Amino acid sequence: MINKRHSNSDYIFGIRAVIEAVKAGKDIDKVLIKKDLSGELVPELLSVIKEYDIVAQKVPVEKINRITRKNHQGVVAFLSPVTYAEIENVVPEIFESGRNPFIVVLDGLTDVRNFGAIARTCECAGVDAIIIPEKNSVSVNADSVKTSAGALLHIPVARVKSVRMAIRYLKNCGITVVGATEKGNSQYTGFDYTLPVALVMGAEDTGISTECLKECDSFAAIPLRGTIGSLNVSVAAGIMIYEVVRQRNAAFE
Repeated sequence: MINKRHSNSDYIFGIRAVIEAVKAGKDIDKVLIKKDLSGELVPELLSVIKEYDIVAQKVPVEKINRITRKNHQGVVAFLSPVTYAEIENVVPEIFESGRNPFIVVLDGLTDVRNFGAIARTCECAGVDAIIIPEKNSVSVNADSVKTSAGALLHIPVARVKSVRMAIRYLKNCGITVVGATEKGNSQYTGFDYTLPVALVMGAEDTGISTECLKECDSFAAIPLRGTIGSLNVSVAAGIMIYEVVRQRNAAFE
């Protein structure tokens, strides 16, 4: 399943237009709402945003004015440039196609440049899918697509409500889940990545969340010889991802 471009522009504005876009099932990245917005359509707007679990931010009107000077009525919705995949569809599709599952889970990543760099590495390495959370996380937008050199248009990205539950689902499907953390007892090369595997990479500042660490099958650490205590997450992801590639290539030699 490959992400598809939308034919729509990057954003839409106006209360009724945003309401109808949400109801029509458009993939909306987030909605900006003017602080203290009022009017008869506002309750309906807030209701559909809550019903469809869409990220919304209340901002000063000046921020919206910088996006468009047209009659936005205090509301702008940003459209995702891709259609997000459903994890329940992606995983069975991988198995049914005869591929050996290789998935990357990003738990709370927030820097769009790191996201783009990881996505580019994933696409080059043949990763089957990327999983990100719906909230407090990066998303697929114009900036991340550009930073990924377009890779995000060619690899399925599943946006889930709970990374913890997504990890449980992967494990139930027979996929081994390895968390990348400096707290790991084993070096990252000490695992058998020829099996179906999912790598979990954590947030730039805090790493993998405690609740997700509890769900991982194993913990892998990349050895550090300098004085700085950790690698940039996109660099760490690249090292881990290509260890999987190395092992799988060696298995077929």
